[in-house]
Amino acid sequence: MALSPLVMPSSADPSRTASPLKRQTSTVPSSSNGTPAFTASRVTIQSGQPPTLDPIEQMNEDEKRKYVKGKKLGEGTYANVYLGHSRSDPNVLVAIKKIKVQQQYNDGMAPDAIRELKYLQELRHPNIISLLSVFSSKDQNLNLVLEYLPLGDLEMLIRDVDRVRYGTADIKAWMGMLARAVWWCHDNFVLHRDIKPNNLLIAADGEVKLADFGLARGFADPGYRMTANVITRWYRPPELLFGARHYGGAVDIWSVGMVFAELIIRSPYLPGNTEVEQIALISKQIGTPTEDVWPGVTSLPQYTVPSEVTPVWGKEAYMQRFGAVGPEGVDFLIKTLALNPKKRITARGMLEHRWWHTDPKPTRKEDLPRKAGSDGEEKMGADLKRRNGVIEEENRGGKVARKLDFGQAR
Repeated sequence: MALSPLVMPSSADPSRTASPLKRQTSTVPSSSNGTPAFTASRVTIQSGQPPTLDPIEQMNEDEKRKYVKGKKLGEGTYANVYLGHSRSDPNVLVAIKKIKVQQQYNDGMAPDAIRELKYLQELRHPNIISLLSVFSSKDQNLNLVLEYLPLGDLEMLIRDVDRVRYGTADIKAWMGMLARAVWWCHDNFVLHRDIKPNNLLIAADGEVKLADFGLARGFADPGYRMTANVITRWYRPPELLFGARHYGGAVDIWSVGMVFAELIIRSPYLPGNTEVEQIALISKQIGTPTEDVWPGVTSLPQYTVPSEVTPVWGKEAYMQRFGAVGPEGVDFLIKTLALNPKKRITARGMLEHRWWHTDPKPTRKEDLPRKAGSDGEEKMGADLKRRNGVIEEENRGGKVARKLDFGQAR
């Protein structure tokens, strides 16, 4: 019988057993808004003595000297990504993400960069990308030292249908890693709000790591209003498409379901080109959100659905398209894609689902399909240089979308 994927971080690594609610000790001080603060240089010049840095700048220089920056892996308007290694051990590779100063912001740093720094400092888990260090360069650009993930991302594997083959056991392993990452976030009151295949990076040992926390936020206060304009459209749940401002972990669970569906059919499940088209696709392929299946939905500010009501899909309909993962896998998928967010499975519920205890057992991470070499490096560079929350290849599902009958979406 396969074990539940509900596992705690190994006690062998003290950094992973510490409570993620406690901010990790850093040599980089922060201002009240979370932006790393560096004081102006105070240079003391004495006769016959070289200039000395003030303590804060000295700490920053000490941190920067720990790493050697190598070749550039990706360059963008928001960030550049470099391959680097530890100065003390050249075999320890890292990815250095240099976030450029943004002049349009008072602090010189975009809010999504601040969020990424904040939540990566707080969350430590084997299935979440690790932030190893932070330092500022001479031009005051912020440098995040991240663990090196050389095998690209899940999107790269999904799209390479000619050279990459995988089965149910592989999908189960990847989904277990994703479910554990989401559970860890939610258990510590953090919403990711942008789960998608190219935010799931792959480490050298095959472990999948959730990355890109630029749209993340805490959700401990249920009365706080949040923006509905988050999560890449194809993975965005109906409540956000309808303009909901109060929501919780269910928005991430819907995205997990969309990733699951995409892994099975190897193409985006609902690739809408606009929000209206996205709602039409959800109505056609999952069921129309109505008061009967989701009490109160019509009161959401942007509620609009096609005039032709489609009944909610039953298990038989899902089995016809997603049956490769078996009846229990399909049940898992259905529970993640419940239209009513209150009836959607929770992150802990995902880990306790009976699908994990059915055959086949999840593939060992060392045996999972992968793409090694420069392809993975380049894809990692492309993923990390992107502005958080932005997808550059949304048109990749265009051919799939044109084959579908959108009906009222036209």
